[in-house]
Amino acid sequence: MLHSEVKYQPERTRTFLGSPSLVRLPDGVLVASHDYFGPGCPRNHEGEEGLTSIYRSEDNGRTWQNTTHVMNAYWSSLFLHGGQLYLFGTSQQYGSIVIRRSEDGGFTWTHPRDGKSGLLFRGGYFHDNPNYHCAPVPVLVHQGRLYRAFEDCRDARWGSGFLSLVVSAPAEADLLDAANWTMSNKVPFDPAWVPAAWGKLANPGWLEGNVVAAPDGQLWNILRFHSDPLADKAARLRLSADGATLAFDPADGFLDFPGGMTKFTIRRDESTGQYLALCNPNTDPKRPSQRNILSLCASTDLRQWRVVKTLLQDESGLNWDDSLRLTGFQYVDWQFDGDDLIYFVRTAWRGARNFHDANRMTYHTLPGYRHYLA
Repeated sequence: MLHSEVKYQPERTRTFLGSPSLVRLPDGVLVASHDYFGPGCPRNHEGEEGLTSIYRSEDNGRTWQNTTHVMNAYWSSLFLHGGQLYLFGTSQQYGSIVIRRSEDGGFTWTHPRDGKSGLLFRGGYFHDNPNYHCAPVPVLVHQGRLYRAFEDCRDARWGSGFLSLVVSAPAEADLLDAANWTMSNKVPFDPAWVPAAWGKLANPGWLEGNVVAAPDGQLWNILRFHSDPLADKAARLRLSADGATLAFDPADGFLDFPGGMTKFTIRRDESTGQYLALCNPNTDPKRPSQRNILSLCASTDLRQWRVVKTLLQDESGLNWDDSLRLTGFQYVDWQFDGDDLIYFVRTAWRGARNFHDANRMTYHTLPGYRHYLA
């Protein structure tokens, strides 16, 4: 089991670290990315956050080198497709949907200047609609098509403003050509859908979805659900195979999901048929936004989820209330790596001003993960 620190950001910079993503290249090199947020972070010509940093490790995650920075890349996922490395997200906080390609392992990247070079769906100026939003969520390739979840944040209103959507393209298409991409309909959350038994929720909304294929082949977008003051809830929308239609059924669309109040990443283990997620399960009902515990969760059907192992917890010596307030192991991206799991964590720990405003990016491994799925 390996733990290493990829990046530390001094708190006096008033800059925080976000959006971890991770891949292993065919030659064995690890590539990781993250972006920056907060009042002191770098900003672009619209005054928005929009800088991503790229790292490589050639010794299996023990040490890392910052290889480059990418401007106007935010909330982005690294993924491999057709033997090439891609970076897929937005151009800035509430920006355009853009994709980049690297043919040299992440040292250099294409620039999405137009619809032929990776500018897929243009956002509005600053917070003018549309305001595209996402997180480093999985890119699914299923039956010849590639899918990824985004949101349009109407009027840049966090929570109630999020409209769920999915973009998709033929798997063999030129992914940098906007003409090859389809955007689904955009689905806003209706507060009337909240079950009466839950009571009144504060600013309910969905975001940061995972497109996954169920055992029967049906596609779902499973989203983080902001359910304060409840915890451990998620939502799912049915997606058509052509990627054009998303639909929500209030009678069947909510899930009990460990850590559903915070970002999670779902992937299917082809060797066991189980679905895995790394998430922040709630252990303190008084703190639905709790992020000081990171766990591995599993499901056989995408509906019933169970916690199978605690991966990270606060060992700094803080009392429980201070740990809830100051520590976060969050926004994890992870990959299957042979018999192991590898994961990259936005970490608020030892000096962070609160659990959300992370001051570190850390890399970890879980050897023999199948042992915990029995």
